[in-house]
Amino acid sequence: MSAFTTLDLTVLVVYMAGVTAWGAWLGRGQTGGKDYFLGSRELPWAAVLLSIVATETSTLTFLSIPGVSYLGTIAFLQLTLGYLLGRVVVALVLLPAYYRGELATAYGLLESRFGVGTRRFTSGVFMITRLLADSVRLFATAIPLALVTGWPYAGSIAAIALLTVVYTYAGGIRAVVWVDAVQMGLYLVGGLIAVYALGGAVDGGWEAILASAGEAGKLQWLDFSFDLATPYTFWAGVVGGGFLTMASHGTDQLIVQRLLTCRDERASRKALIGSGFAVIVQFALFLVIGVGLWAFYQARPFERGDEIFARFIVEELPSGVTGLLLAGVFAAAMSSLSSSINSLASASAYDFWAPARGETDDARILKAGKGFTLLWSALLVGGAIVFIPLSAGTTAVEVALAIASLVYGGLLGAFALGVFSKRATGFGTIVGMTVGIATVTTIWIVAREALAWPWFVPTGCLVTIAVGLLASSRPAGGPAAAAARSAGD
Repeated sequence: MSAFTTLDLTVLVVYMAGVTAWGAWLGRGQTGGKDYFLGSRELPWAAVLLSIVATETSTLTFLSIPGVSYLGTIAFLQLTLGYLLGRVVVALVLLPAYYRGELATAYGLLESRFGVGTRRFTSGVFMITRLLADSVRLFATAIPLALVTGWPYAGSIAAIALLTVVYTYAGGIRAVVWVDAVQMGLYLVGGLIAVYALGGAVDGGWEAILASAGEAGKLQWLDFSFDLATPYTFWAGVVGGGFLTMASHGTDQLIVQRLLTCRDERASRKALIGSGFAVIVQFALFLVIGVGLWAFYQARPFERGDEIFARFIVEELPSGVTGLLLAGVFAAAMSSLSSSINSLASASAYDFWAPARGETDDARILKAGKGFTLLWSALLVGGAIVFIPLSAGTTAVEVALAIASLVYGGLLGAFALGVFSKRATGFGTIVGMTVGIATVTTIWIVAREALAWPWFVPTGCLVTIAVGLLASSRPAGGPAAAAARSAGD
């Protein structure tokens, strides 16, 4: 059993210090908010593609996905079919709408259709969702650092966040995208090293691992049963995964912000659809690692699914290799956290601060954006610490996806009303979103065993559209409703 050595520590510290300094350097010469949040709309599509993949998967892929296949099967891979399909729909339907105007956030599209009230409402929903889901991601990253150092989870969370904030604050979206691209490469290399190491650690290598996994049914990845309570079926993957991706990549500022940094719509489309194929390969790699871990540990139980791969990295790999893979873990974490911080700051600056003050000066928006960067960093650290006692007995990836799915249906339904319906109003859209999100949240609280989380987004989307159209055609009376309609329209 390996210990964390001085060589491992050197590899880890050099990498994290180097990437932090490089990211801060990339932000030189910024003069305004468009530079800081959109990279002057001149970033290459290949770098944006890698940044999209790094942002949406990050530490959850590196640590949690192996735990999913360790505890179950590789059926999670069915979701990636919907992930690709959803990207194609966004590229054909929503991207043209974004590129018809000079938009700084995803929610500017809704303002052009419904008014500033709807923009602020949807942006606020995005902020709450990102805060909750990405706090879970940050917690997952603290697991290996806590194992290595013996620090409490809270200290590990703060240390990771501090380094990430340095280059995010100084470098803006340009630093976020380019550092994401490099860090994705690093953690994929780390995954391949783990595959090689597991093959050597199990008697008979991967041939024996796959044989025993096949006998145990762990290699089954297609399930054509139509059971709404089962999260990983073909139908849940194609429909649920498709709707989830249409929402996350078409309405969530976290991803849309990256798409808006491309030079034009064609480049943005390449980045978006190409990322769908990259995600399929990436998920397959880390699910296979989970199968290898299952064979290595002989299916022994762990307190948290996210600890399994982290413990293998820290305890079983040779000196130097442990440091490299931990650098991969932190690369994944930093890419996700930096993306979240920057997107939250951009939504705060453009959707709330600038409109409220009537501010159009790009230099002042830049200054405000940096202030919001520090604020959201602190809130994410606090959220991750709150999650610590709630994390036993699950994997962070499933928790984060479930949290996001509670509201993604409402966001997607709002954009559908804005793009496809001439009859929908801002008031009706806000009412529809509220009812849609409330419906899915109620299901999650009282009937989660009857409806698996991949079905949350389609359910919330359909409820939002139906209620939104009804509320638009039959507005409620009274002064309160009139005031709400005025705010929405």
